[in-house]
Amino acid sequence: MYKEKILSLDTLAEIAENHRQQGKKIILCHGCFDLLHIGHIRYLNKARSLGDELLVTLTADDYVNKGPGRPVFPANLRAEHIAALSMISYVAVNHAETAVNVINKIKPHFYVITLMTL
Repeated sequence: MYKEKILSLDTLAEIAENHRQQGKKIILCHGCFDLLHIGHIRYLNKARSLGDELLVTLTADDYVNKGPGRPVFPANLRAEHIAALSMISYVAVNHAETAVNVINKIKPHFYVITLMTL
């Protein structure tokens, strides 16, 4: 089931290293993913196409800065709805202000960001 995809950051790093040793390409995406929309789905699908394992880390509630009442959904629910997507290999919540610690810990082949255009 998809809830098994939700891991601690340390466990995610161990799994990433195991996959890397197997010759798999590790892709990392990071974000809030509070109100999931089609832009997120397209972004995650494109990211998955770049490698073998798509790892997603979420910004912890304390660091979401999108205005009053945000995040709408707490990190555990955001992790659950991201984990339910078929293109996602694993999910973890990052308890830091930026993704720098995650990038250093996971050491992905690619860190994929999205640029929204109007």
